[in-house]
Amino acid sequence: MNEQTLSMRLERVAAHVPTGARLADIGSDHGYLPVVLMRRGVIAAAVAGEVALTPFHSAQRTVRDNELQQRITVRLANGLAAIEPGDRITAISICGMGGETIRDILDGGKSRLSGEERLILQPNGGEQPLRQWLMDNGYRIFHEELLQENRFDYEIIVAERAESVVYTDQELYFGPLQMQVRSPQFLTKWQRRLHEKQKTLAQFARAQQALPEAKVQDVARQVQWIAEMLACAG
Repeated sequence: MNEQTLSMRLERVAAHVPTGARLADIGSDHGYLPVVLMRRGVIAAAVAGEVALTPFHSAQRTVRDNELQQRITVRLANGLAAIEPGDRITAISICGMGGETIRDILDGGKSRLSGEERLILQPNGGEQPLRQWLMDNGYRIFHEELLQENRFDYEIIVAERAESVVYTDQELYFGPLQMQVRSPQFLTKWQRRLHEKQKTLAQFARAQQALPEAKVQDVARQVQWIAEMLACAG
């Protein structure tokens, strides 16, 4: 992956950035996503935000090497603190972090959100609490997809502020749109997860010391949800 070619995962993220957007890429790492989108003529301007010094310098170098300093601003900042009102941001991408971390970034930077932005989120696990935050803060999920890269499952969640929406516990767990579409990748993922969770339950049963009842019940409930969903899909 470089400023010419993105990973498959970031290509799918890039596909949801609207033409003409003013993008804030939070946790931009090398700055590849905004640079590629700018080189392709997709975005009008971008901010690449990084909290750590090494990737901040990497992003600066990528932008400088592509002579895009006038169009892409690289900022050393924590989360959405990288965004300033004058940026007039219309899309925010946050990729490659746990869902809880993305949720905390959004929650901690709520004052920086105008509510007009499209959120393009790619969590590495922890999708359920992230969807919960989106629902609680008036965002509707209008696109979800699942892909596998290097044997890892990655989900992409695209959301915009809309009229209030209420998702069921199962929709928050599986993804409301994923549940409707039930793609082959989605079913394969959850068949694998079912096997893993059944193994966990069996280990709990063999454990020498007593485990918290709430923990056992939580895994048992997940096993039931997955089994029921797969039975309906069959």
